[in-house]
Amino acid sequence: MSQAPTPNPAPSPSALNVLGQPLEVCSCEPLTGWYRDGSCRTDGQDQGMHTVCCIVSETFLSYSRAQGNDLSSPVLAFGFPGLKPGDHWCLCARRWLQAYEDGMAPPVRLEACEQSTLTVIPLAALQGHAAPGNGDPDAA
Repeated sequence: MSQAPTPNPAPSPSALNVLGQPLEVCSCEPLTGWYRDGSCRTDGQDQGMHTVCCIVSETFLSYSRAQGNDLSSPVLAFGFPGLKPGDHWCLCARRWLQAYEDGMAPPVRLEACEQSTLTVIPLAALQGHAAPGNGDPDAA
Protein backbone atom coordinates (compact mmCIF):
# COMPACT_ATOMS: atom_id res chain seq x y z
CA MET A 1 0.00 0.00 0.00
CA SER A 2 1.48 3.37 -0.99
CA GLN A 3 1.50 6.29 1.36
CA ALA A 4 0.22 9.74 0.51
CA PRO A 5 2.87 12.44 0.56
CA THR A 6 3.15 14.55 3.68
CA PRO A 7 1.72 17.98 2.83
CA ASN A 8 4.08 20.91 3.15
CA PRO A 9 2.81 24.49 3.26
CA ALA A 10 5.31 25.87 0.73
CA PRO A 11 8.00 24.74 -1.69
CA SER A 12 11.36 24.11 -0.08
CA PRO A 13 13.76 27.04 -0.46
CA SER A 14 15.97 24.86 -2.66
CA ALA A 15 13.19 24.02 -5.16
CA LEU A 16 14.16 25.48 -8.54
CA ASN A 17 12.26 25.93 -11.76
CA VAL A 18 13.37 24.97 -15.28
CA LEU A 19 15.08 28.37 -15.59
CA GLY A 20 17.23 27.71 -12.50
CA GLN A 21 15.33 30.26 -10.40
CA PRO A 22 13.21 29.73 -7.27
CA LEU A 23 10.10 27.71 -8.07
CA GLU A 24 6.89 29.75 -8.16
CA VAL A 25 3.45 28.53 -7.10
CA CYS A 26 1.37 27.09 -9.95
CA SER A 27 -2.16 27.29 -8.51
CA CYS A 28 -4.01 27.33 -5.23
CA GLU A 29 -7.43 27.53 -6.89
CA PRO A 30 -7.81 24.77 -7.81
CA LEU A 31 -5.20 23.46 -5.40
CA THR A 32 -2.65 21.50 -7.41
CA GLY A 33 0.64 19.64 -7.03
CA TRP A 34 1.80 16.28 -5.74
CA TYR A 35 1.80 17.77 -2.25
CA ARG A 36 -1.44 19.68 -2.90
CA ASP A 37 0.31 22.88 -1.83
CA GLY A 38 -0.02 24.75 -5.13
CA SER A 39 3.54 23.94 -6.22
CA CYS A 40 4.72 21.50 -8.90
CA ARG A 41 7.30 19.92 -6.58
CA THR A 42 7.98 16.21 -6.68
CA ASP A 43 9.70 13.43 -4.76
CA GLY A 44 10.64 9.80 -5.32
CA GLN A 45 7.10 8.59 -4.55
CA ASP A 46 5.60 10.72 -7.32
CA GLN A 47 5.80 8.20 -10.13
CA GLY A 48 3.85 10.51 -12.43
CA MET A 49 6.30 13.37 -11.83
CA HIS A 50 3.68 16.15 -11.54
CA THR A 51 6.16 18.92 -12.39
CA VAL A 52 4.76 20.81 -15.40
CA CYS A 53 2.62 23.84 -14.57
CA CYS A 54 0.25 24.15 -17.50
CA ILE A 55 -2.77 26.26 -18.34
CA VAL A 56 -5.45 23.86 -19.51
CA SER A 57 -7.68 24.54 -22.50
CA GLU A 58 -10.84 22.80 -23.67
CA THR A 59 -8.78 21.28 -26.50
CA PHE A 60 -6.27 19.81 -24.06
CA LEU A 61 -8.99 18.59 -21.67
CA SER A 62 -10.70 16.78 -24.58
CA TYR A 63 -7.38 15.32 -25.70
CA SER A 64 -6.57 14.15 -22.18
CA ARG A 65 -10.03 12.58 -21.81
CA ALA A 66 -9.52 10.70 -25.10
CA GLN A 67 -6.21 9.37 -23.71
CA GLY A 68 -8.02 7.96 -20.68
CA ASN A 69 -7.19 10.77 -18.24
CA ASP A 70 -10.39 12.74 -17.60
CA LEU A 71 -9.29 15.91 -15.85
CA SER A 72 -12.56 17.81 -16.32
CA SER A 73 -14.88 15.55 -14.32
CA PRO A 74 -15.02 16.07 -10.55
CA VAL A 75 -13.90 13.22 -8.28
CA LEU A 76 -15.39 14.32 -4.99
CA ALA A 77 -14.02 11.34 -3.06
CA PHE A 78 -10.54 12.83 -3.59
CA GLY A 79 -11.60 16.47 -3.30
CA PHE A 80 -10.92 17.01 -7.00
CA PRO A 81 -13.29 19.63 -8.48
CA GLY A 82 -12.53 18.89 -12.12
CA LEU A 83 -10.64 21.35 -14.29
CA LYS A 84 -12.02 23.98 -16.61
CA PRO A 85 -10.29 25.94 -19.38
CA GLY A 86 -7.91 28.53 -17.94
CA ASP A 87 -7.13 26.54 -14.78
CA HIS A 88 -3.45 26.12 -13.91
CA TRP A 89 -2.50 22.53 -13.05
CA CYS A 90 0.62 20.48 -12.28
CA LEU A 91 0.63 17.92 -15.06
CA CYS A 92 2.74 14.77 -15.29
CA ALA A 93 5.86 15.46 -17.34
CA ARG A 94 5.42 12.40 -19.54
CA ARG A 95 1.74 13.26 -20.17
CA TRP A 96 2.73 16.78 -21.28
CA LEU A 97 5.46 15.33 -23.52
CA GLN A 98 2.95 12.93 -25.07
CA ALA A 99 0.57 15.83 -25.77
CA TYR A 100 3.50 17.82 -27.20
CA GLU A 101 4.42 14.98 -29.54
CA ASP A 102 0.77 14.78 -30.63
CA GLY A 103 0.58 18.55 -31.21
CA MET A 104 -1.83 19.03 -28.28
CA ALA A 105 0.37 20.39 -25.47
CA PRO A 106 -1.12 23.18 -23.36
CA PRO A 107 0.84 26.35 -22.56
CA VAL A 108 3.17 26.22 -19.57
CA ARG A 109 4.33 28.62 -16.85
CA LEU A 110 8.11 28.15 -16.96
CA GLU A 111 8.62 29.82 -13.58
CA ALA A 112 6.34 27.22 -11.95
CA CYS A 113 7.69 24.08 -13.73
CA GLU A 114 10.01 22.18 -11.38
CA GLN A 115 13.59 21.74 -12.60
CA SER A 116 13.47 17.91 -12.71
CA THR A 117 11.05 18.31 -15.64
CA LEU A 118 14.15 18.75 -17.78
CA THR A 119 15.03 15.05 -17.31
CA VAL A 120 11.94 14.27 -19.43
CA ILE A 121 11.22 17.35 -21.56
CA PRO A 122 13.78 19.52 -23.39
CA LEU A 123 13.79 23.15 -22.26
CA ALA A 124 13.29 24.29 -25.87
CA ALA A 125 9.98 22.38 -26.05
CA LEU A 126 8.77 24.06 -22.86
CA GLN A 127 9.95 27.49 -24.02
CA GLY A 128 8.07 27.01 -27.28
CA HIS A 129 4.87 26.59 -25.25
CA ALA A 130 5.52 29.28 -22.63
CA ALA A 131 2.38 31.20 -21.73
CA PRO A 132 2.52 34.90 -22.62
CA GLY A 133 3.13 36.99 -19.51
CA ASN A 134 3.86 33.78 -17.57
CA GLY A 135 0.17 32.91 -17.74
CA ASP A 136 -0.81 35.87 -15.57
CA PRO A 137 -3.98 37.49 -16.97
CA ASP A 138 -2.94 40.79 -15.32
CA ALA A 139 0.47 40.86 -17.02
CA ALA A 140 0.99 43.58 -19.59
